[in-house]
Amino acid sequence: MGVTSRSLLQASAKREAFAAAGLMMDSAFAIRAYTATEIRPLLDDKMKTEFRPQSVPSYAATQNFLKIREQHADYSYKEATLNPTNPRDRTTDWEADIVQRFRNDAAMHEITGERDTPLGRTLYLARPIRVAAECLVCHSLPDAAPTTLITRYGTNNGFGWQVGEIVGAQIVSVPLASATASADRVFGRLMAWVGAMLVAFVLVANGALYLLIVRPMQQMARIADQVSLNDMSAAEFPAGGGRELAALARSFNRMRKSLHKALQLLET
Repeated sequence: MGVTSRSLLQASAKREAFAAAGLMMDSAFAIRAYTATEIRPLLDDKMKTEFRPQSVPSYAATQNFLKIREQHADYSYKEATLNPTNPRDRTTDWEADIVQRFRNDAAMHEITGERDTPLGRTLYLARPIRVAAECLVCHSLPDAAPTTLITRYGTNNGFGWQVGEIVGAQIVSVPLASATASADRVFGRLMAWVGAMLVAFVLVANGALYLLIVRPMQQMARIADQVSLNDMSAAEFPAGGGRELAALARSFNRMRKSLHKALQLLET
């Protein structure tokens, strides 16, 4: 029961962690959509004189989650890209492996898994970043990109993208430690209750066993010892206990009477 319940609780903890990751991912999409429809139009004119990264949906989503990390350091969100404009978005080795899996299977829409980090065991949820037509305004060729973008980031990174190409992955990482710790606390309480119930059951079972079987058998053994020493003044075998013991007591009492009669005949 312990093994099964622990397995179920750990699975529930993982589902909880994945639900948190999914919520974070949906929040990132919402931020990206809001930036694209509400913020970017307000900054279009200013982009002619200075590049404003706040108009970039991926930048807005990343900055939002950087603020969250100030309070929750073990949660993270990254738009990991193979060839990003902003160097901070460049993929690490394990992130590049995820992007490559998306590139190898264009029909794959989501990847989940676990990995060890310095902060402990972590779950991750990843979805592909696919190039849309509007992305080519900044990421096709350096000559076609806004001058203010070139001035800020240079011409070495973030170009040569193609429509429909998978260039990166949105990756959300959430800790397992808090979820598994909660599951362990529930498991501990469950096992304490189960242990208490088992102890109570054993005490009740032992009490019933003593009253219904052990004590009547002890009385029968004591009376049988007296009868074996030809002490016919001993009490009759008790008829208490279970049905089988009552039948045994009746048999012993008949045997005792027969033995007593046989001894009387021998004496006469």
